[in-house]
Amino acid sequence: MPDFAQKLHAVLRKGRPVSEHEPVTSPDQHKPGHPRAARIGAAVSAVVLLTMLVGNHHGHVEDIFLIIGAGLLVLALVGDWVLRRNGLR
Repeated sequence: MPDFAQKLHAVLRKGRPVSEHEPVTSPDQHKPGHPRAARIGAAVSAVVLLTMLVGNHHGHVEDIFLIIGAGLLVLALVGDWVLRRNGLR
């Protein structure tokens, strides 16, 4: 058994990362990707959804879903703007 422990110790010390050497961080210390790109993407997606209202379809059921989807994106953008304005993120 001591032979296994020596080999394991030798493998762990060859410059490979060991979990005991990693810094301990909580999930709230990790920032999300690119918030500005996400806001731009949400705005562009809402506009694209609304441009899909003009098209070659007969029923208006799709229109309802497109408007609801665009409205939810705009609502998320407004909520984000209010939180950023008040200093909350």
